[in-house]
Amino acid sequence: MILDRFLVTDQVAVVTGAGRGVGAASAVALAEAGADVLLAARSEDQLEEVAQRVRATGRRAHVVAADLADLDAVAGLAETAREVFGRLDIVVNNVGGAMPTPLLQTKPRQLEEAFHFNVSTAHALVRAAVPHILETAGAGAIVNVSSVVGRVGGRGYAAYGTAKAAVAHYTRLAAADLSPRIRVNCVSLGSVLTSALEVVAQNETIKTTMENATPLQRIGDPEDASAAVLYLCSPAGSYLTGKVLEVDGGLQVPNLDFGLPDL
Repeated sequence: MILDRFLVTDQVAVVTGAGRGVGAASAVALAEAGADVLLAARSEDQLEEVAQRVRATGRRAHVVAADLADLDAVAGLAETAREVFGRLDIVVNNVGGAMPTPLLQTKPRQLEEAFHFNVSTAHALVRAAVPHILETAGAGAIVNVSSVVGRVGGRGYAAYGTAKAAVAHYTRLAAADLSPRIRVNCVSLGSVLTSALEVVAQNETIKTTMENATPLQRIGDPEDASAAVLYLCSPAGSYLTGKVLEVDGGLQVPNLDFGLPDL
């Protein structure tokens, strides 16, 4: 059956930023499809809640509470997955972010921090994971998480958008280096209704404005993203590598205006 191609039975996944939102949904989706999951983020309480959801599927979960801006900490997740589960097949690089700031107020240091948190962390985990994937699983899949503002223009996104554009192109370059045994793909997300957008959920005017600015007339939910992540990790996506899957409701411009002042 075609649905069997979406299974990742008895595989092992590392998911960063797994305490909430897209990371949590991706971890649970992978578990529902048959994977054991190492969950990593800063908040242990949030991770334990997600771990319970993973275990409710009948799969194993292991929690690592750490500051994933620390490159040694994020790289260490690969070895931990191997020690706990005996193998590693899948990596989901979901950690990242940056606050919107007017261009002329964006200091070079903020660009460097955004690149570090979104790109360097992903690369650190990829470098650490690849030897374990090849040795224990023979082949595997890596999915990086980017954003629509890494592709389209929008005010206030100089640091975040530049970093997320780098994530997308890093995906293409890594895919070329790691083919054919490890596939590397990317999901580029539009607005997703997670805790980061709580203000949207609480303000009907802003929420309606964003929905009206989105061709599909709604804001995404974490399961929209996690379904794409699962597709790219599973045999269903086995003929894709170096691709950026746009999961953004059809956006061609950002649908959230931060009201930044003109020059």
